[in-house]
Amino acid sequence: MGKFDGVLFASDFDDTLYGEDMRITRENVEALTYFTGQGGIFTVATGRARPNFAPHARSVPINAPVILSNGSALYDFRTGEMVYETFLPDRVRGDMEEVARAIPSIGFEAYHHDDVYTYQPNAVTRHHLGRAGLPSTEAPIADMPLPWSKAILQQRSEVLLETQRYMLERWSEHYEVIFSNPVLLELTRKGSSKGGMVELLARRLGIRPGHIYCIGDNQNDIPMLAVSAIPFAPSNCAPEVRAWGARILGSCEESCVAQAIRILDELY
Repeated sequence: MGKFDGVLFASDFDDTLYGEDMRITRENVEALTYFTGQGGIFTVATGRARPNFAPHARSVPINAPVILSNGSALYDFRTGEMVYETFLPDRVRGDMEEVARAIPSIGFEAYHHDDVYTYQPNAVTRHHLGRAGLPSTEAPIADMPLPWSKAILQQRSEVLLETQRYMLERWSEHYEVIFSNPVLLELTRKGSSKGGMVELLARRLGIRPGHIYCIGDNQNDIPMLAVSAIPFAPSNCAPEVRAWGARILGSCEESCVAQAIRILDELY
């Protein structure tokens, strides 16, 4: 028995738990070790797919399935089991071909199981895949195998804003189209979000809604912040998260996850 029995804490990974310097602070690791040692359930909710999160799966004391691919997958790294997964509708290839014709500068990554396919990769694509350490295969859209768990559209932020409007005006009933940072626009199946997957995980674990806590820094984290009893965000968060009303802590580099756990320590 511990003071955090029945408490679920979910953290975004990049720029929340994992810094631009590609490390997790010792203070965060120590705080999470304390939290889980006192009975708390900790997981990560990330836009990363299984292959590029796998090297980090044991870098902190995660003791629950991890939310991957921006809410389209729930994977247990302790057992090697895919607990739950959703896929984009098969129409996605045709829709992406239409987007490419309408917005010729767009590039994107498509995730097919553990493989990544790219269309018209640009500087954003190369930086993103390089930081994640993911190999990829460039291919025409029609040749990319289905199903896709998600796609990430990449260009300058003003181009992606145009792309988001274009897609939502036409196909909002089929897709979630949401930013994970200003130059990465995430595409998942309608209803597949970090928030929905946090709720599913909580139900599986028997966690009551009032004992769910989440922390994240970007637009794609807002759905899970919305189900958090206290929605936490680092000070380096996107303006949309700050305007939404999250409780602002120190930055990622200032160990904001550890700061959130100190707040929970006072509550429980």
